[in-house]
Amino acid sequence: MTTPMDLPSFMQRAAEGVYAIDTGFQREGFDAAWLLVQDGRAAFVDAGTNFAVPRLLAALDVLGIAREAVEMVIPTHVHLDHAGGVGLLMQELPAATLWAHPRGARHLIDPRVLWQGALAVYGEEEMNRSYGRLVPVDASRVRTTEDGMELRLAGRVLRVLDTPGHARHHHCLWDETSGGVFTGDTFGLSYREFDVAGKAWIFPTSTPVQFEPDALKESVLRIAALHPQRLYLTHFACVSDVPRLTALFLSILDAMVALGRGLADSAQRHEELKAGLFEIYLASLRQHGCLMADSEIHALLEMDLELNAQGMGVWLGKEKTPQ
Repeated sequence: MTTPMDLPSFMQRAAEGVYAIDTGFQREGFDAAWLLVQDGRAAFVDAGTNFAVPRLLAALDVLGIAREAVEMVIPTHVHLDHAGGVGLLMQELPAATLWAHPRGARHLIDPRVLWQGALAVYGEEEMNRSYGRLVPVDASRVRTTEDGMELRLAGRVLRVLDTPGHARHHHCLWDETSGGVFTGDTFGLSYREFDVAGKAWIFPTSTPVQFEPDALKESVLRIAALHPQRLYLTHFACVSDVPRLTALFLSILDAMVALGRGLADSAQRHEELKAGLFEIYLASLRQHGCLMADSEIHALLEMDLELNAQGMGVWLGKEKTPQ
């Protein structure tokens, strides 16, 4: 029997049968894939990028799980830090079915549009460095989820929750057995560097291109209404004290919305959004008790500031010209 002491540095046990695997994307402690194990059977929730696949397979080996025992791969949504590696991973898992949101499944079967969309945001050099060429998944192995349906792993139930707001093709999974929700990006980001006295800090992500704050608020409240003991975040790993984190998340989301609407017509909107977001996050972190230097905080949040400002810009454009 594997004990927590035996786990490699890129793995951590979050609850009974639930393991976070650090994919190594961007930096250690930034991006997690999740491995769920029940009675010798397994499922992955999120898969990181192509470069994460060796770690995911190594995690199976550590736990003594055969490739053939993996029944499901379930990306929370098709953004590449969550689903970029699913095609390559599925090639290694002969018995696995890919379960995807109905709005996202086609992009995993034919990832050309997904690649072009990410290419527009990140550029070709970054795409090749961080993600690698996307591998399509055979359509015969892909199934789509619907809100409220139950996926079963050796009798362990994962209930699907349709959770738009970060992306319209986003679903979360409620694992009542462990009292946890696999939240993808819906419940935001929480970096362990910002923990103070064992308490986490969390903030929303508005990464392009489908940020919808009203829908996001509803999705977060829906998750909170389940009274989960813990959240299994992709960025990063397991957090608890969910009522406090819910209130913190919603307060920052409200501040982001107010900032965006106040800058909607500014000629320098993007740079002002980045500056304003940093002030919101910094004030919240100081209230949280974080003593890190401003420059260190900015360095850790630099990518989020850029992407969140981009996403807010897209949202503000849609507000001016409703679809």
